[in-house]
Amino acid sequence: MQLEQAIDAARTQHRQLKEQAANVIAGQKQAEIRLNKKMEELEKLNGNARQALIMASDADKAGNGEKAAQYTSAAETIANQLLTVEADVESLKTLVLDSAQASDQAKAAVQQNSRMLQERISEKSKLLSQLEQAKMQEEMNSAMSQLTETVGDDVPTLNEVTEKIEARYAKAKASAELSEVSVESRVLEIEQATANVEAQSRLSELRAELGLDSAPAAVESGGTATSEG
Repeated sequence: MQLEQAIDAARTQHRQLKEQAANVIAGQKQAEIRLNKKMEELEKLNGNARQALIMASDADKAGNGEKAAQYTSAAETIANQLLTVEADVESLKTLVLDSAQASDQAKAAVQQNSRMLQERISEKSKLLSQLEQAKMQEEMNSAMSQLTETVGDDVPTLNEVTEKIEARYAKAKASAELSEVSVESRVLEIEQATANVEAQSRLSELRAELGLDSAPAAVESGGTATSEG
């Protein structure tokens, strides 16, 4: 919005400058028109003055002194008008030169201001692009900040969640390994018990072959007799 306001102000200033320049150029054109009219008037008066002098000379040659005097008087009147118009012409020439210089300066100012306006419009596009990039970067920074900082008392950060998951995974792995050790121990106990049963069975067979099946009973009787004595 501030960029748009700045550009609008620059456009308004440029428009006003063009209007002022147009007034200056119009003044130059008007001065040129007045000068041209005075030049035409001056040329006409010069022609009339010459014609009056010729007619006065012809009347004098014809011996008509009265006519000659009248034409001479008219020539003098025209000459006075010539002096006035010549002064106006010189004044208008100066005015035209000054207005032409002012017109050139006004045109140059308009051209320079036009370039500045175009540069500001280009700068506006560049600044708008930078502004969009800044907004995107700010949003990215905000998102990253939310990932690394605690959002609230009950909301953990991503790092805390990661640590909890890793700890839970490690504990689960440890429990699994312990379960495997326990199962292996039970298997070993079962295998050992089986081996003991087989060994006892084999010993019983050997005792039977040797006729030693009564040995335990004798031992038991002896033990009883000893106990009784």
